[in-house]
Amino acid sequence: MALSANLGFPRVGAKRELKKAQEAYWAGKISQEELFKVGAELRARHWELCKAAGIDHIPSNDFTYYDHVLDTATTVGAVPERYEWDGKKEVDLDTFFAMARGNKKVGAMEMTKWFDTNYHYLVPELHAGMKFRLSGHKPFRHYEEAKALGIETRPVLLGPVSFLLLGKMKDGGDALSLLDALLPVYEEILGKLKSLGAEWVQIDEPCFVLDQGEPARAALKKAYDRLSKVAPKIMIATYFDALEENMDAVFGLPVAGVHVDLVRAPQQLDAALKAAGKDKVLSLGVIDGRNIWRANLSAALKPVEKAVAALGSDRVIVAPSCSLLHTPVDLDNETALDAELKSWMAFAKQKLAEVAAIASAVNGKKDAAAFEASDKAAATRKTSPRINNKAVQERWSKVTPDMLKRQHPFATRVAAQRKALGLPLFPTTTIGSFPQTPEIRQHRADFKKGAIDEAAYNDFLKQEIAECVKIQEDIGLDVFVHGEAERNDMVEYFGEQLDGYTFTKFGWVQSYGSRCVKPPIIFGDISRPKAMTVDWSVYAQSLTDKPMKGMLTGPVTILQWSFVRDDQPRATTAGQLALALRDEVQDLEKAGIKVIQIDEPAVREGLPLRRKDWKSYLRWAVDAFRLCSAGVKDETQIHTHMCYAEFNDIIEAVAEMDADVISIETSRSQMELLGAFEDFKYPNEIGPGVYDIHSPRVVPQAEMEALLKKAVAVLKPEQIWVNPDCGLKTRKWEETRICLANLVGAARTMRAAYAVPAGKQANG
Repeated sequence: MALSANLGFPRVGAKRELKKAQEAYWAGKISQEELFKVGAELRARHWELCKAAGIDHIPSNDFTYYDHVLDTATTVGAVPERYEWDGKKEVDLDTFFAMARGNKKVGAMEMTKWFDTNYHYLVPELHAGMKFRLSGHKPFRHYEEAKALGIETRPVLLGPVSFLLLGKMKDGGDALSLLDALLPVYEEILGKLKSLGAEWVQIDEPCFVLDQGEPARAALKKAYDRLSKVAPKIMIATYFDALEENMDAVFGLPVAGVHVDLVRAPQQLDAALKAAGKDKVLSLGVIDGRNIWRANLSAALKPVEKAVAALGSDRVIVAPSCSLLHTPVDLDNETALDAELKSWMAFAKQKLAEVAAIASAVNGKKDAAAFEASDKAAATRKTSPRINNKAVQERWSKVTPDMLKRQHPFATRVAAQRKALGLPLFPTTTIGSFPQTPEIRQHRADFKKGAIDEAAYNDFLKQEIAECVKIQEDIGLDVFVHGEAERNDMVEYFGEQLDGYTFTKFGWVQSYGSRCVKPPIIFGDISRPKAMTVDWSVYAQSLTDKPMKGMLTGPVTILQWSFVRDDQPRATTAGQLALALRDEVQDLEKAGIKVIQIDEPAVREGLPLRRKDWKSYLRWAVDAFRLCSAGVKDETQIHTHMCYAEFNDIIEAVAEMDADVISIETSRSQMELLGAFEDFKYPNEIGPGVYDIHSPRVVPQAEMEALLKKAVAVLKPEQIWVNPDCGLKTRKWEETRICLANLVGAARTMRAAYAVPAGKQANG
């Protein structure tokens, strides 16, 4: 019989139970034991959901209190010296959280995007001669925990080769040179799991859907030649793209099975069937683990039937394309969602049922009612008039190349902007949001449930904006923001005001740690019925003579951080979003807003995993940004913001976006990311972040000055803006005020050091 499997389940809980417990622990409101109790309850609930759905291979060790890559680092003893772990005992929880978040003594580890998703992982810090040892026992504890509940699980590990490839060598060496030192720890882990009774273990090696050279393939062979001798049956899991040139290397390993993603890369089925040979088990990812659309069961069944015909049912496993980490937990909780739209969707719990239904069908026990309901949903979604807006489609068809160009090049614009804005050298600003206090959240909740009316809510928001403006005046910032008190989320806020979107109440997914987002859902053509931000920006500008930034989220980021319709090219949806934002940008300019920031942190994240696909993606991504930003006068300064990304690969595209100012995250990498801008000789202005907003640390002024001095070593002083790494929404006012005051102090120190004669200032 064909079996069913799940590769991983969302950790946070249907109602963000883990987030609430994490933050309570960090605030000292609950004990470590209470936090662990919440984790145990969530794990048990999720295992039971898998069991009830009929899943045969249920994952364990997919749960983490922050990040699975960080879990791996602490399990193998890859703890940087600055966290003062003694290297003898198991890594304790507070050390684990210090690595993730920093503490009063030391900053956090670098964080970046997990492949092309909106999930962030902590980047392992590696160096030549590094020693590894077993320093965490979570894989064993969670396996035994499930077994005590009567549930046999398939433990999940991040593979040793992908772990090294995802890390960063701090001394610039070759990460794969550490494989021989790392493998004994993996041998110990796998041997222990086998001794505990585990029949299978899932080892994720997602890096082999990337362009890899022969050294990586050789490392893979070396690793599994050793590990297969001591391990339970190994299922190598790959996802997010096709194996392509790595197909033979992966299937040639001495392992029991291989998982391939047939949602993102359906074209690899024939090659996988051939590569499976006479003995490999083939796990087929036919249910989308990254989106919320209900599967067309009849269509998803076909590749499974083909595999069974080629290999036999006992060598086929039906599974989601990847871990369900990237989907919300349970659609059943969405009692207020439009019935027709809801009928087109499936969350993690429902996807388990889809996996089981396909496995049953291929085994000759087809659930006719389930397939009939799936067929009906697919048909109604395809023909629904709610999907198509002819006016939007016609406007998109009439976009011309001239609509993507500013009036003049940056070298001309910059003089006009400096004259209009009158800013000093090293101008200071923030990225947009200010702390979302409990009072803000309470008023938003009261407004949504009708406890206060719109007038009272708006009065409260005006008070918050006025207070934000006053704080910025007191601190001495140069370009202000209104603080975004009215915004629940930088994408959801815009989605709520655009046609073609719908929303959930409990559609939470983990972005990193306790940071959860509730992506809006694009189901149809996008348009903007009315202005979305103009009134708040105009009100904020009325309170100060300093320039007030209009704050928008860019089209690619809105696309990337939404659950996107899968019935038309993403480029088309991005273009529709760009046209809606173009209208907003022009309305802000007409209202007197001279600085407009269009955040695009997801441009690098959306880059295809295979280099051969980059050119077409970057073309439409850059065009989408230019379409929304290019319709303004020279004097209007366009900013953008990007964070947690490597820029070397896309620096030409970043320059082609032609934003007047780009702010980027650089503090965790100690300004390393500026190297791409230096090598490229980036011509426009840059705001390299001088402190990490994801840590509760109060960063000293001297530390910010040191980073700015590094920036001046690679950039001209007149190019440099001074700002935090990212928005301040998740921080508290106590630390924010001090950090921003230190930021302004650092900028003033730099101005004094790099002062130029009167009449030749950066503002012309």
